[in-house]
Amino acid sequence: MSLLIDCDYVVYKCCAAAETEIDFGEDLIVVTSRFSEALACVERELYKIANDVGVFDDSILFFSDSVNFRKLLDPAYKGHRNRKKPCGYKRVINALKETYPVVIMPTLEADDALGIYATKEPGHILVSPDKDMRQIPGDLYDLSDGVITVTPEEGRHWHLMQTLAGDQTDGYSGVPGMGLKRAATLLAASGATWETVLNAFLEKGMTEDDALLNARLAKILQVTDYDFTNQEPRLWDPSREFGAEDGAAVQAEAD
Repeated sequence: MSLLIDCDYVVYKCCAAAETEIDFGEDLIVVTSRFSEALACVERELYKIANDVGVFDDSILFFSDSVNFRKLLDPAYKGHRNRKKPCGYKRVINALKETYPVVIMPTLEADDALGIYATKEPGHILVSPDKDMRQIPGDLYDLSDGVITVTPEEGRHWHLMQTLAGDQTDGYSGVPGMGLKRAATLLAASGATWETVLNAFLEKGMTEDDALLNARLAKILQVTDYDFTNQEPRLWDPSREFGAEDGAAVQAEAD
């Protein structure tokens, strides 16, 4: 059993904490950083995670690629996150590669690479503070509430909730006025199906394309969502996820 750690957050936090701002007055402010402090901070955080979970055998660190396939789907995705990485960010990752297995997959975010790995080789513990990781079946440690087990059904349900609710942090809207609580209520009342999701978008004057784009932006990839030969994601499709019956109902609604 290994810990599969979404490490973007850990390294970012530690590198930012190691920065020091020096104001020379006039028009000059310089940001400096101590690499050793940043790296030591990351090591402490990784040890704390292993200690909290009680797994010291192995940790595999996952990082996002510099190219993001979701931006090809929607250029506005995470468009407000324009701040540069803190000092030493890449150097810390390179140093970690000397001690830990590090996974970076082309055009994918860390959580996608983690989701693919976790569903290709089940039995590990996922580590991430990102609520989107509740889409991935298996054991998950969210850095606060202990280890929980996510079933495949719960994972599919969470993806539909995220599609409906959107994520302002990541820059996709979902259904206007629909938060996670209202999304959960709707799915409980009308059924956790793509038809329910699509109807919610249509009732707000949005289109099937809008619904599909939100679903694809919200989806955390699993092994079946990735083409290993061409090293590219397979975009989410409701007929693949829910089968022909729900897909036919959706198509009839759209027609």
